[in-house]
Amino acid sequence: MFDYSAPAELLKGRTILVTGAGKGIGAAAARSFAAHGATVILLGRNIEALEHIYDQIEAAGHPQPAIYPLNLETAQAHEYDELAATLEREFGHIDGVLHNAAQLGPMAPIDQYAADHWQRVMQVNVNAAFNLTRTLLPLLRLSSDASVVFTSSSVGRKGRAFWGAYAVSKFATEGLMQVLADELDGTGNVRANCINPGATRTSMRAAAYPGENPDKNPAPEDIMPVYLYLMGADSQGINGQSFDAQ
Repeated sequence: MFDYSAPAELLKGRTILVTGAGKGIGAAAARSFAAHGATVILLGRNIEALEHIYDQIEAAGHPQPAIYPLNLETAQAHEYDELAATLEREFGHIDGVLHNAAQLGPMAPIDQYAADHWQRVMQVNVNAAFNLTRTLLPLLRLSSDASVVFTSSSVGRKGRAFWGAYAVSKFATEGLMQVLADELDGTGNVRANCINPGATRTSMRAAAYPGENPDKNPAPEDIMPVYLYLMGADSQGINGQSFDAQ
């Protein structure tokens, strides 16, 4: 597991947007960021799930979060612009973005992979991350210390049979992060990095490995040290790197 012990008020005063915040790693990250002092913007398509995480954060006495419903599979350019305008109006700037939302898609060989499934996975995993980053960079640049964290995968570093669009989307995610990090290098206070969560006890993992005993994998809460590290001031100057959570 990534070796880092986060100070209790690591993220105090920071505003961080988390995509796919309604369940799994996104929900764990939102709760963890809030527990360390951040105001968290919960973005996802399932309002009921987002409200559940919102209630958990409020009940724990952490800074009041915000909910922003958005379906990344169908979102149009103007909806990203509206998101940025809303965040600017409500918060003035943002200090972090965790690109966590993703679709697994079917496990199938390339010659049997349906084109519409391919487009759907790439839309959520790559295009949405691009559009969010592009529209939120002006707000991130207003922060004295901002961090953009993308979610990678081991199959985004070495291709594996039958992982189809998901693997290709994670290669693209690594590439997007590297290009962005190189553009940001030495230009201001925004940095970009990737996290590979590894085998974690989530519904996506269960779908990919239905025969696996989920109890052998850590819970999302157990892999939070690297997420906290990259969102906090202790990772200032770290840019263009790909980290393993485990």
